[in-house]
Amino acid sequence: MKLKNITIALSLATLLFSCQKLDQEPLDAFNADNFWKTEAEADFAVAGLYSGTSSDGKLVEGSAWEDGTQIFYMDCTSDNSNSDFPWEGFQALGNGTATPTNAGNAESRYSYEHIRRANYILENIDKAPMDAEKRKRLIAEVRVIRAYRYFDMATLFGAVPIVTKTLAKEDAFIPANTQQEVLAFVEKELKEAAADLSYTAGGTRMTKGAALGLLARCYAFQKKHQEVINTTQEIIASGTYKLFNNYAGLFEETNENNSEVMMNIEYLMNVQGYTMLGIMLPNSMGGWGSIVPTQSLLDAYETAEGKTIKESTSYNPSNPYDKRDPRLAATIVYPGASYNGKYFDPLNPKSSDFPSAADNASSTAYNYRKYIQNPSIYKNLWNVGTNIIVMRYAEMLLLNAEAKIELGQIDNSVYEAIDQVRVRASMPKVDKTRYSDQNKLRELVRREFRVELAGEGRRRFDIIRWGIAKDVMNGPVYGALSKGKVDPKTGKVTYSSLTDRFFSENRTFKAGKNELWPIPQAVIDNSKGTLKQNPGY
Repeated sequence: MKLKNITIALSLATLLFSCQKLDQEPLDAFNADNFWKTEAEADFAVAGLYSGTSSDGKLVEGSAWEDGTQIFYMDCTSDNSNSDFPWEGFQALGNGTATPTNAGNAESRYSYEHIRRANYILENIDKAPMDAEKRKRLIAEVRVIRAYRYFDMATLFGAVPIVTKTLAKEDAFIPANTQQEVLAFVEKELKEAAADLSYTAGGTRMTKGAALGLLARCYAFQKKHQEVINTTQEIIASGTYKLFNNYAGLFEETNENNSEVMMNIEYLMNVQGYTMLGIMLPNSMGGWGSIVPTQSLLDAYETAEGKTIKESTSYNPSNPYDKRDPRLAATIVYPGASYNGKYFDPLNPKSSDFPSAADNASSTAYNYRKYIQNPSIYKNLWNVGTNIIVMRYAEMLLLNAEAKIELGQIDNSVYEAIDQVRVRASMPKVDKTRYSDQNKLRELVRREFRVELAGEGRRRFDIIRWGIAKDVMNGPVYGALSKGKVDPKTGKVTYSSLTDRFFSENRTFKAGKNELWPIPQAVIDNSKGTLKQNPGY
């Protein structure tokens, strides 16, 4: 069941801690004397931490515990996607030009709002009368959300202050903890929270699976491979989750909260609807073309026979999308693809989807299809009830296989985990003769991470923890072959050049600098010298 649209003023007489700004929340709804009197009020407070509603009951974009648009745009800070518009806050973070005074999304992502709200709940929830077991569960849910926010800031910014209580203004200027100290805090929080939670599939609330899944991510970021194995094995052994039987359908509203979902952002059309799904739709269909796939991503998909395009003898550069991994067609709209009742044609200069024809036309001639398999089913694509997935079981299978590969523990369980993900997508099982050693299996599992989770905001996390960002984030970003014609009756594409491609931008990535985002200058200034800028900025 979707979270109710519950309005509550969480921060009564307490001050907001943030190095960015120090304010009081509105005091017109409740105060410290008349709240926390009932179990229902405690429920409302925790639900408010999830939903991000304002005092008038409306959803505040970006104020829920996580935001669907953030998930989508994060791939633009990797080699999977390009952000075509600098004012949307992600282009500079992707191409390496972000600065402390032009930090884009970093300005809103460096935020203690949910940490402060979580701290306030944890300080006061004992006042509300309720069953002890329920209290433990609610507290654990709040701790998972707080740990999620800390993990996010630690991976993006490195060293940040650990704050576990509401602070008065005069006490708010504290130095940052090291990234390692923050990650250790996250580990402790998640392990303790997981002990007070139960397994439940669907992702509507923070559960034991969500806590352990986030813990596995935290371990993976630190290359704690045995801990990743232990944690993901516990999730797998619980039997709570299983892969949904249709990869393309996994992301559709009709299948939300299915058995694969471990953590998602809940939306309810016309009440708390998701209002930004159209950012990925092609221009000709009323979309913005804000987040566009790169040629690098498309080249990562294997052929249907299970070989890379470099290895396959069946791959035809003149027909590059034919006989490929089905996840390609389920994820990306490409020239000649049948989509929304017609064949997609971004190659005709007269088409509104031609990259230079209109502002909202994709610069790569590709658009994302994931979450929008059939746009016509929506009455209003700018207000939908589709939940946005933050974590799913396929990632746990791949993390488990990856950690075993890194430790050299290569047995049938490694192949079985990867095969589950591949077979669900109608791909052949792993060829054990070709993928028999650590290096080849590492190459395979990393490719599976990329194509399985494309467009879901995970790629930057992976290329940073693998240490390959400097290799994949430098140089030009290209799109589809640019000289050709799409037959409007059949979708067949005929190319006059197999070398000319659409160009998006040039990127730079400096090792030792761009692994972290710049801390916004306003944060540094407001900290009165207690916070220091990240190296290289």
